[in-house]
Amino acid sequence: MIPDKSIRIREWVGCLRNEVRGHMSEIEELQRRITAAMDQVAFGLEKLAATPAGPDPETLSQLEEERTANAQLQERVRTLRQKSDGEATALREQLEESEARMAQLDIELQRVRRANSQLSDACVALREANAEGVGEPHLINKAMLAELEALRAARAADVAEASVILASLQPLVDAATDTPKPDAPQPEVPKSQEDA
Repeated sequence: MIPDKSIRIREWVGCLRNEVRGHMSEIEELQRRITAAMDQVAFGLEKLAATPAGPDPETLSQLEEERTANAQLQERVRTLRQKSDGEATALREQLEESEARMAQLDIELQRVRRANSQLSDACVALREANAEGVGEPHLINKAMLAELEALRAARAADVAEASVILASLQPLVDAATDTPKPDAPQPEVPKSQEDA
């Protein structure tokens, strides 16, 4: 029985040798890969050591140009915002003024309507009195007063309407006087008129 055991042990040792050889080839392959990786790391470190620590001058120049452009744009936006706020305030003031003028015009037109209604009533009463053959002086006075009130109300409505129109035209006139006009050739004055 001893020979069987020695054969088995030899076989088992042979198997172990084969396994060790297989593992040795794996170990050699892993060692080769680790060496290649370390070579790549060393190459990368050498490359990093060769590059300057800070950004290059071209990048710094571009960054400074962008900062300058950004500052200019921010200033433009701030200026435009201020201008827009100023214009909005002016427009609100104009709107409030126009609304006040329109309200005044509406009041005057209501006054004209009331005066015309009174005048119509007075004229009807006067016609009825004339139809009856009775000329009552107080009806004539009442009709004349109603007519005078209607004329005053119409005048006030005209003034209010003209005020609204003038307020609407004023910005156009201001804009026309603010714009520079091209230099028109001046007519030459004869010397005889210059001396006079």
